[in-house]
Amino acid sequence: MNKSILRLAIPNIISNITVPMLGMVDLALMGHLDSASYIGAIGLGSVIFNVLYLSLGFLRMGTTGFTAQAYGKENKPEIAHGLYRPLLIAFSLAILLIVLQYPIEKISFFLLNGSEEVKALAREYFYIRIFAAPATLGLMALMGWFVGMQNTRIPMFLSIFINALNIGFNLFFVKVLDMNVDGVAWGTLLAQYGGLAFGVFLLLKNFRMHLLPLQKQVLLNLEMLKRFFKVNRDILIRSIALILTLSFFTSESAGLGDRVLALNSMMLQYFFVFSYFMDGFAYAGEALIGKFTGRNDTKAIKKTIRYLLGWGISLSLPFVLAYSIFHDQLIRLVTDNAALISLSIDYKWWMMLIPITTFAAFIWDGIYIGATASVAMRNTMLIASICVFIPAWYFGLQHWSNHGLWLAFHLFMLSRGVLMTLFAPKALNI
Repeated sequence: MNKSILRLAIPNIISNITVPMLGMVDLALMGHLDSASYIGAIGLGSVIFNVLYLSLGFLRMGTTGFTAQAYGKENKPEIAHGLYRPLLIAFSLAILLIVLQYPIEKISFFLLNGSEEVKALAREYFYIRIFAAPATLGLMALMGWFVGMQNTRIPMFLSIFINALNIGFNLFFVKVLDMNVDGVAWGTLLAQYGGLAFGVFLLLKNFRMHLLPLQKQVLLNLEMLKRFFKVNRDILIRSIALILTLSFFTSESAGLGDRVLALNSMMLQYFFVFSYFMDGFAYAGEALIGKFTGRNDTKAIKKTIRYLLGWGISLSLPFVLAYSIFHDQLIRLVTDNAALISLSIDYKWWMMLIPITTFAAFIWDGIYIGATASVAMRNTMLIASICVFIPAWYFGLQHWSNHGLWLAFHLFMLSRGVLMTLFAPKALNI
C-alpha cells in the first residue's frame, strides 16, 4: 500500500510545491520594491481569484472522483465522457467570468478592505489576469482527469512547466521591463495558456486510446448529470465556505493595516507550502479511494485511510521543526523590509502550529473526494466556518487583534479535521 501511495503522492508533491514557490517569487519580487503596497496588492488581487477559482474547484475534485470510479469499474465510455463534461462546463464558466468581470470587480473591492493605493494596484492586476480564465478552468478539468486515471506524473510535468514559465515571465516583466503588479498578472496569463496547450499535447500523446468519440446520449445521460451536479453542488458550497473564510481572513488583515496585510500574506504562503505538500497525499487518496470505491473494496479503503493518516502525522512534525528553527530565514526569503521582519517575530508560534492543526483536514479531503462523499464534506466545512471560525474570530479579534485572527484560523482548520474524522464511518460506509 505504501508503494501505491508514494507512486501517486510523490509526483503530486513535486507539482504542488511549485505553486506556493510561484507565490513566494511573486511576493519576493514585490517585497523588494519600494513599498509594502505592492505585496498587499498581490495578496488582495489573489484573494479574488482564489474565491473564483477555488470555488470552482469541483472542476478538478469532482472530475477526479468520477473518473477514478469509472476507471475502477473499467467503464470506457464514462472514462472518456468524464473528461468531456467538465471541459464543456469549464469553458462555459470561463466565458461567463470574462463577461461579468466588471460587476465581479466592483463587488470584490466593495467587500475587501485595503488602502486606496493597494486597491488601485489590485484592480490593475485583476483586469489583466481575468482573461486567463478559460486556460485556468480548462487545466482544472484536465488535471482532475489525469489523477482519476491514476496518473500523477503528467500533472507533475504540467505543473512544473506552468510554474517555471510563470516565474520566467514574471522575472522578465518585473526585472527587465520594470513593471510591477501588472507584470505579475501578465506572467500568470501567458503561463496559463502555455500550460493548457502543453496539457492538450500530453493528453493526446498519452491517452488518445481513451478518448472515444463524443456520444451525445452518454454526455447528456440524465442519471449521470444529476449525480455530477449533485456532487459538484456540494463541493461548490464547501469550496465557497473555505474560500470565503480565507478571504475574510485576508480582508480583516487589510483592515489592520498594510503591514499586517503584507505579513499575513507572507505567512499564508507557508500555510500553502504545507497544504500543497500534504495535498500530494490527498490526491493519492482521491485516486486510490475512488478506484477502490468503484470496486466496492471496503477492506482496501480502510487500509488506504490508515496509511494516509499515518503519512500525514509523520510529515507534519518536520514542518513544525522547520518553521520553528528557520522562521527568520523563511520570512527573509520574501522580503527585506526591516519592519515586516521585526513584526513577524511576534507571530512565529502561529506559523509553527500550521502543520499540526491542518494535516488531518487535507488528508480527509482527498479521501472524501475519492469516495464522492460530498454531503459530508459540505457539512463539516459549514460547521467549521459558521460555528467555529466566526465565533472564534469575533471573540478573539476584540481582545487580541491579529493574534485573534490567527487563533480563529487555527481553530477552523483543526475543527475540520476532527469533524471529518467523526463523520467518516457513516459518510464512507466503512
